[in-house]
Amino acid sequence: MGLRMSLRSIGLGVSVLFSLSRFAAASPANSPSGIDAISAYAGTWKIEIQRVDTAHSKAGHENSVLRNSCWKDGAYLACNQYVDGDSKILLVFTYHEKDKTYTSYQIPQDGTDAGKGKMLIEENVWTFPWQITEKDATTYYRVVNTFTSRRRIEYRQEFSPDNVHWTVMATGIENKTSDQ
Repeated sequence: MGLRMSLRSIGLGVSVLFSLSRFAAASPANSPSGIDAISAYAGTWKIEIQRVDTAHSKAGHENSVLRNSCWKDGAYLACNQYVDGDSKILLVFTYHEKDKTYTSYQIPQDGTDAGKGKMLIEENVWTFPWQITEKDATTYYRVVNTFTSRRRIEYRQEFSPDNVHWTVMATGIENKTSDQ
């Protein structure tokens, strides 16, 4: 869901996350590519999340306002991410042209260790995958953002024990209310 980068929502997806919209698929010549594609996340988004009970999530509903203050400098795109008005994390994105993958670096404001994650973009679908291994068992997670327009993202958060069969932990929508 967007760029939120925690187990709860990586992609902002852990969350941000995180794919251009159907407008990109319809007219690829007009769509940004490479690191410029990430600029689609810039702006203020109204978020609605519906969580379900699973082994890795608890049922609930939440609403928030996410603002991504983004800028590009050279080959980097960075976003200071605000949740309900509070600066929460700095996200720095890079792009690897050869394998068409993005890397996100999540830098917490409290100085704790930065995180690192991958993001894959296929037309209007942006996926933030990651995995956690505990006691010789690996659980795979992902946030899948689908841009249905330039101003709307439908997303889901999922987990899998085998990286094949996925269980939905949460679904939601993000509606862009303003640019940058």
